[in-house]
Amino acid sequence: MAVSYNKLWKLLIDKGIKRSQLCSMAGVSTNAIAKMGKNEDVRLEVLAKICTCLGCTLNDIVEIVPDEK
Repeated sequence: MAVSYNKLWKLLIDKGIKRSQLCSMAGVSTNAIAKMGKNEDVRLEVLAKICTCLGCTLNDIVEIVPDEK
């Protein structure tokens, strides 16, 4: 199973927030955002900070995608 952060990127577009702004607003590192840009795993703490900052839940920013066979 893989994760996809496409929901997060769409949410940021809708709110007019850039990735660099999200780093500052949520207090997360640019490395964490870069990993998310590659759909790599990040710590739950990072996701929680982003959700708190944006006023959303994990379901609003993360999607579990089944592996293709």
